[in-house]
Amino acid sequence: MLSLSPFQQRLEYIYGISTEHDVDDFLITDRGLAEQLEGSTDTRVADEKLLLREQDGGIDLSLFLDSGLVDRLARDNPTDSLHDGNLADFCTALEGVSHFVHLVWRALESRVTSHLELELQAEVDKFISSVNLLGQQGQKSAPPELHRRLFEQVSFANDLNETERQRYEEANRFAARYCRHLETRYLHPYSVDHTGLRNELRNFYQLELRDKIARIERAPVE
Repeated sequence: MLSLSPFQQRLEYIYGISTEHDVDDFLITDRGLAEQLEGSTDTRVADEKLLLREQDGGIDLSLFLDSGLVDRLARDNPTDSLHDGNLADFCTALEGVSHFVHLVWRALESRVTSHLELELQAEVDKFISSVNLLGQQGQKSAPPELHRRLFEQVSFANDLNETERQRYEEANRFAARYCRHLETRYLHPYSVDHTGLRNELRNFYQLELRDKIARIERAPVE
C-alpha cells in the first residue's frame, strides 16, 4: 500500500508548518465508500476528492484516491523516480495531499480558506513538489517542460459547472504566473537560490487569498 506521508512531509518541510495529523490515517480508496460519505452533494466521478463535513464544532475529513491510481504509484513510486510516466498520477495524489495539509493547517490556526485558495495552492504545490523531488533525484533545476506540462497541457472535466470551471481556470492562471516567477527569480540552471525560494514560499503560504493574488499580480515575469 502506498504511503502518502512522504508527500505530506515534503510539503510541511517546504512551508515550515506542521499539521499534527498523518494523511495516511484519512485515506480511503474504496469508491463506493467515498460515494456514501459524499452523499448527494457532488456526483462527479474523479480519482481524487477531499471529503469534508463540519459538525459539532469540528470537521470530519477523508481523502479519497482511486485504488487504481494508488496501485500504480505503489509500483512506480515517484519518491524513487519522478518521470513522465508517473507525473500525472503523482500530481493527482499530491493535489489531494495539498488540500488536506492546507485545510488542516488552516483549521489548527483557526483560519478559514476557500475553494479557490485550495486549488491555487495545490497548483503551486504540484510544481514546487515536483521541482523539490527532481532536485533530490539529481535534477539541478526545473526542467523547461515541467511548467508547460503542469499549466499549459491541461484539460478540465466536461462535467464541471460554470462556477467550478471558472475556479479551476483561475487557479491554473494565477499559479502558472506565480510559478513562472519562481522559475525566473530563484530556479536558474546550476544556481538555484534555495534560501530565497524557501523564504518566498513560506511567506506566500501564510498569506490570505487576496494577498496571494496581489503578490502574484505584482510579481515580475520574464
